[in-house]
Amino acid sequence: MHLESMGISNAIYEFNNCLVQDKAKAQVFLRKHIDEMLRFEYLDVTDPSILWNLLKERFDHQKEVILPNARDEWRTLRFQDFKKVNEYNSALFRICSQLKYCGQEVTDEDMLEKTYSTFHATNITLMQQYRMQKFTRYSELNACLLVAEQNNELLMKNHESRPTGSVALPEANATNTDGDNRGRGQKRNNYQNSQRNNVHTQDKAKVARHDTGTSQKSDGSCYRCGSTGHWSRTCRTPAHLCQLYQESIKGKGKEANLIDNVEFTPLNVADFCNDMEDIN
Repeated sequence: MHLESMGISNAIYEFNNCLVQDKAKAQVFLRKHIDEMLRFEYLDVTDPSILWNLLKERFDHQKEVILPNARDEWRTLRFQDFKKVNEYNSALFRICSQLKYCGQEVTDEDMLEKTYSTFHATNITLMQQYRMQKFTRYSELNACLLVAEQNNELLMKNHESRPTGSVALPEANATNTDGDNRGRGQKRNNYQNSQRNNVHTQDKAKVARHDTGTSQKSDGSCYRCGSTGHWSRTCRTPAHLCQLYQESIKGKGKEANLIDNVEFTPLNVADFCNDMEDIN
């Protein structure tokens, strides 16, 4: 077709009377569109008609190669194996094109029968309804299949939008319902946050009381042994030393109480002087 569009198609036929310029154009065109390895193989061929015949002998057997595969694909083609109608159509038309290229004509009746006979077993009633329409062209059946597919998808989408038996809320109440739901949700969130804050505050208070009563004194010494530099819960001082320290603390407490209870009599300078005279 390209050679014909350029007006040099006669250059590929034997015993032609084309001009040398037309033969050169055809030769350049053919060499440009063949594989690079073939260019080296046919490098010495300068006549486009000879090059054309050599290529035809080498590659003009595609029909014999494609035909068996296309027949097998037509035999195993089933409408039920495809999820979409367009996917089935692509496979169907591709196989029909290959068969037609190989000389096997496929009519609309053949395509209709292939589609009817390969419906899924659960769609026998639907297949019979399509047969009763008595379509004469596959395009008519294809249009019905596409419309039915779209309707089925819409039906399933509406079915899955909410559970069966449930009623949608009226549109007039949709705003109020949304506002109430947001209000309830905000109150619930505020209550949960306050509860978490209260628990957190109580935990902090318990930890503070525990640390105050069991860790260290205000002067940094241990409550258990009196030493500094460690906590009472990590104290490793031997038990008998800790016991001695605790007893000493108790004794200091009693002495302090006795001193507090003693009544001191005030003394004057004359009292000391009298005592010195007695000594003399």
